[in-house]
Amino acid sequence: MKHHDQVADAFGSTAAAYLTSQVHASGADLGTLAAAIASTPAADVLDMGCGAGHASFAAAPHARSVVAYDIAEPMLATVAAAARERGLANIRTEQGAAERLPFAGASFDWVISRMSAHHWHDVPHALAEVRRVLKPGGRVLFIDVAGIDHPLLDTHLQAVEVLRDGSHVRNYRADEWLGFFTAAGFAADVRERWRLPIEFASWVARMRTPDERVQAIRSLWERAPDEVRAYFDVKPDGSFMLDALMIEAR
Repeated sequence: MKHHDQVADAFGSTAAAYLTSQVHASGADLGTLAAAIASTPAADVLDMGCGAGHASFAAAPHARSVVAYDIAEPMLATVAAAARERGLANIRTEQGAAERLPFAGASFDWVISRMSAHHWHDVPHALAEVRRVLKPGGRVLFIDVAGIDHPLLDTHLQAVEVLRDGSHVRNYRADEWLGFFTAAGFAADVRERWRLPIEFASWVARMRTPDERVQAIRSLWERAPDEVRAYFDVKPDGSFMLDALMIEAR
């Protein structure tokens, strides 16, 4: 199975769980995102890797139009149904991969993405597409789990992520993100950083992680060096803390 198919399959079967996930449905970052969109009158917005649509739902009341874009058709069906329930008639869905955007050049005032890019096959290629579809003066706001500067910590993070979800590619560090955006022709800054508490049981249940992988994650955490366990604040039940960041670019 190719990676794009793996992502579509993984998130197709878990769409409903992501709609109701508190980690995804809440967070101060959604308010920041909504305020950013509101600063551009009558904005046309693209939400890349929209998942269950929480960023689209935050943006829609402040935008002229929102395209919720994802590789997984069941996610898009979930977004469309939830948008109807919420009376957000300006959201439409479109299916495809981040690296091949089916939109004309200069179509959007904002491109946003929240907790998606760590699944993308080729982030530099995707950002070149973002640059193409943005209007002159257009802006970007990306939110994602962050990689970690220290290799010991980062290796444990990436290992836990891929054990939980085989479609995971990489959580990128802030310097990697800034390099990607610069190479794609953007001026970019880290706007915010924060820590995200992860409740272990719901985290693996949401992804339907097979039991042998769940046990591998538990074993990895239990046997990790003390400084790794301390950094991620690993609890006896396996719950832990992730780093997240928000990048703004123009």
